[in-house]
Amino acid sequence: MLKKALIFIILCGVTILAQAQPKSSFKSWAQTPPMGWNSWDCYGSTVTESEVKSNADYMSANLKKLGWQYIVVDIRWFVENDKAGGYNQTDPRYVMDQYGRYLPFSGRFPSAVDGKGFRHLADYVHSKGLKFGIHIMRGIPVEAVKRKLPIKGTNGITADQIYSTELQCKWLRDNYTVVADKPGAQEYYNSLLELYASWGVDFIKVDDLSRPYHQGEIELIRKAIDRTGRPIVLSTSPGETPVDKADHIKENANMWRMVDDVWDVWKDLIHLMNVSKGWYAHSASGTWPDCDMIPLGRIAVRGERGVDRMTRLTKDEQVSLMTFFTIFRSPLMFGGDLPSNDAFTLSLLNNKEILKMHKEGTDVHQLFMENGKLAVTSKNSKTGERYLALFNIGDKDVETISVNLSELGLKGKYKIKELWTGNISRGSEAIFAQQIAPHSSKVFSIVK
Repeated sequence: MLKKALIFIILCGVTILAQAQPKSSFKSWAQTPPMGWNSWDCYGSTVTESEVKSNADYMSANLKKLGWQYIVVDIRWFVENDKAGGYNQTDPRYVMDQYGRYLPFSGRFPSAVDGKGFRHLADYVHSKGLKFGIHIMRGIPVEAVKRKLPIKGTNGITADQIYSTELQCKWLRDNYTVVADKPGAQEYYNSLLELYASWGVDFIKVDDLSRPYHQGEIELIRKAIDRTGRPIVLSTSPGETPVDKADHIKENANMWRMVDDVWDVWKDLIHLMNVSKGWYAHSASGTWPDCDMIPLGRIAVRGERGVDRMTRLTKDEQVSLMTFFTIFRSPLMFGGDLPSNDAFTLSLLNNKEILKMHKEGTDVHQLFMENGKLAVTSKNSKTGERYLALFNIGDKDVETISVNLSELGLKGKYKIKELWTGNISRGSEAIFAQQIAPHSSKVFSIVK
């Protein structure tokens, strides 16, 4: 009897500690930018359990040792009748429980049958040494409001008492806004995160939070995650997150989108580079401005935009995209179907020097962006080497891009390594200059 009482006291203490953890402790869950795979670019709202598992298998076998670890099921895993190429907006059939919480559709996720949720799929991903994530939409289901379903953890409060039609998502009408100061609002999000934690979720991407910026619901979600005691990384989406909300988002989320969806067109990368100007100063351990998913490899298998294809970006453009994402230290969420990778695509994901720069870089900042030329630099936090990325973002001419190395704190002789090729050279010139073709880039490590 005494033993049982002792166990009960210990369990209670663990629960209290978990619920009382400091708000900022969530930053320790993503000390370096998260890296993984997301199903959106290749499968839209129709990904299946077997496809998720095959991508997890590939990541475990080929990329895990390099730091890639998240497997994320994107949008509308709870709808029975979505089709390839977009959303079925006319008559969606939802799967949800008695508390108005969406559940995975067992027709696409067989292990979710009988209300088991994503528990078994998460277990499978965990068995591969990886982490499991899901996408949800901000708010409370319209269907739950119509049916006046009860909010778990309340005394009689129902879904129709915590919602508003104001600021409902314009491009997907599944949910209504949750009014943050309504009784039952916090309990609703608590019930969601309690469910996801019971499934073993390690990462949650919450859509329609950033544009416009839903400060109240962001705070509800932060509190709900902390209450679970489980280290669930929070990603807000889509952009453009307002820069004037930088201090707030850094105290509530691990990563946040700077732009809307980035697809396999050059102009999307240029737009991203422009918007990123306002975010260099706000990148920090545990809190990361997010460049969006990586639209490389085989995408649009059953995706939202275009037909089944390998990325339309040229090889030079693909290198430029990965160079910018990694020196900027964005989270890396690959959007293509991993088992369909070719050797070139894999080479963009497994370059150890590039990933070292991504993981260990500090003091990331832009030197200039003018006349079709961009230069970005950072410094390795462990070795002290300087990184320098040069981009020709113009469309026509080969450009000579020059940087005065004194701006990087370098004088005298130095050794330079081109990270994508591995080529090493030495020099002592104060002005470092490279000729770079349109849409191309080069990235270097430089040491004295």
